[in-house]
Amino acid sequence: MEPSSTPRDGGPPDRYSLYAAKLSALVRDRWGIDNGRRSPFPGGATLRSGTVGWVLAGRDHPHRCLGGALAWARQQSVAELHVLVDDPAAAAVVARRASLFTLPSTVWRLDGRAMSLARPAPPATFEAPPPVAELFRPLLVAAGIEVVTEQGELLGEVRGLEVARVVSDGDDARLEVGVGRFDREAFALMNADLPDVDALAKAIATVSGHRQPGALRHQLNQLVPERWLRSDLLADPSPVGAVELEAVESAVPRRNLTEPAPATAVGIDRDGRAIVVTCSSGVDLDLVPTAADDRLAHQPGSRLVLALPERDVLPVTRALARDLIDEAEIVTVPDGWHGRA
Repeated sequence: MEPSSTPRDGGPPDRYSLYAAKLSALVRDRWGIDNGRRSPFPGGATLRSGTVGWVLAGRDHPHRCLGGALAWARQQSVAELHVLVDDPAAAAVVARRASLFTLPSTVWRLDGRAMSLARPAPPATFEAPPPVAELFRPLLVAAGIEVVTEQGELLGEVRGLEVARVVSDGDDARLEVGVGRFDREAFALMNADLPDVDALAKAIATVSGHRQPGALRHQLNQLVPERWLRSDLLADPSPVGAVELEAVESAVPRRNLTEPAPATAVGIDRDGRAIVVTCSSGVDLDLVPTAADDRLAHQPGSRLVLALPERDVLPVTRALARDLIDEAEIVTVPDGWHGRA
């Protein structure tokens, strides 16, 4: 029996029920199908009729819906997939990513009850930091931390965790120290009299003390583990068959330190070929679409490697890696490479 759009206790419908009702109405209006089988989907809903399937992406992180949609399609033996997305920018990104897989997938952009084919967004491009911000690069390098460029800003990281950011404002730039925006603001208030060099050294010492292999559990060693893994591979790229790697930003930027977001690097492998390495930790169904999108943005046609802990390699991840038109490889790293769980 299909789930009802109204709970039996007479209370307000839950989020899934609302999405399921919306998806049923959209499929009925567009395809004339009124007897599909509905099922939950993270943040949205699905519907299947025979070998045709529909996925309605929710409003939370809609650009990250494709991996889950493809995993569901495999599980349900769906041969023709339709993905419906409300956000126009996200729909364009999902369409771009869908074009990288072998399963025929059509992405639709929704506007209320109306829908239109989503045009794939062009490959992502990236903004370089302004010259005034680059003046701070020697300071970050001298401090012995990793320097990463994201969204046109310079970041300084300790084992993948941001401890400093160069913020530009017109012709001026300043160094802000701290883990995330709110910590940077608090750090500035508490250490207003410290020179940049001393403030940076203080933050590095604090984070380094916790962000060590085998350290006791602490918030500072639980944040962005995928970037920690990338940091390790930048220092020693041999586990993924590379001789050099450089951190790059993803095609869709992360919004905060708690949002799941694979971390990517590019470089050269032992055979002299271009390589893209995307690191992940935990269960992330959108790892493969994200990695393929990053390869498209940075090194189209290059070797793509997914690096993740052994315990996090799921059969569906291997299947999706094979389902790419240009397949990806999976390389595992031993568990216990970062702080204790």
